[in-house]
Amino acid sequence: MLTKTGRTVFFKKPPAILGFASVVGKKEANGPLKEYFDVICMDALLGQKSFEKAEAQLQNTAVARALTKAGITADKIDYIMGGDLLNQCISSSYGLRDFGIPFIGLYGACSTMSESLGLASLICASGAAENCAAISSSHFCSAERQFRFPLNYGGQRTPTAQWTVTGAGSVIVSREGKKGLPRIKAVTFGKIEDLGITDINNMGAAMAPAAASTLAAFLEDSGTRPEDYDLILTGDLGVLGSDLMERLLMDNDINIRANHNDCGKMIYDIDRQDTHCGGSGCGCCASVLCSKILRDVSAGKLKNVLLMATGALMSTVSVQQGESIPSVAHLVHITSGEE
Repeated sequence: MLTKTGRTVFFKKPPAILGFASVVGKKEANGPLKEYFDVICMDALLGQKSFEKAEAQLQNTAVARALTKAGITADKIDYIMGGDLLNQCISSSYGLRDFGIPFIGLYGACSTMSESLGLASLICASGAAENCAAISSSHFCSAERQFRFPLNYGGQRTPTAQWTVTGAGSVIVSREGKKGLPRIKAVTFGKIEDLGITDINNMGAAMAPAAASTLAAFLEDSGTRPEDYDLILTGDLGVLGSDLMERLLMDNDINIRANHNDCGKMIYDIDRQDTHCGGSGCGCCASVLCSKILRDVSAGKLKNVLLMATGALMSTVSVQQGESIPSVAHLVHITSGEE
């Protein structure tokens, strides 16, 4: 039920998206997409004792709401796959343990939403599963504590920095699904790219080469052009990374400026909310995809979307050892039920 050309897997019978849900924090709710989120949490701790426990609760809530919207129960899900930014992906393992679903933990940094969605689609299309769940999350406070400074440190943010999104998104994917549901038509898994960026406050520059590489590969494999799509959506390159990716593609005569947008630019009012280059984190792409984007696809407002989340594959240890920041981007082709 599938074919492969180059780096891209095409589904002859595209898996369906049965349901999806997004959960975000207060800052995200104060941005332009407030009306599209399923659950808004005004308390950064979500009633938990730590920010890490709060992030686990984000995942639990997102999956539970997605299951409800899909109209199925956890026992009907064959596999759940996802990840987060914390060491050993503890937000996912602790947040999802109560569902009793076979768990596939993933780490793609901020690319994890498209990685988990792509793998869920591949497993369903292969016949190995009937239904799968994909999930990803991040939390500003837990990410800051792990990767940068204690929250009360008050360090000054550089102009190239992005704001880690407090949010999660979950998608329920099915091998079947009734007519009219959004479909996953193809998946392109990315290669690791590294142009030697070492500044951990400039994730956009580190991830832009991976995004350009994966998109160019998909367009070649599919024999399509940027103008064939209503929206080409990157995960969280932000303002600077988006511009760099567009320039890299232009060097190869690929112009996406007319229909490209980025989740990191969409989730916040960048000037009013002072988020510098925009949003980032695993929850950035996840919450934007599982709110406005999939709602617009379900409504037929968007018929042909390329989702491409990007991830910086560094750790605190690698940065302290002076390593550069490798990156990766995975692409998922989503179509409306009319497609």
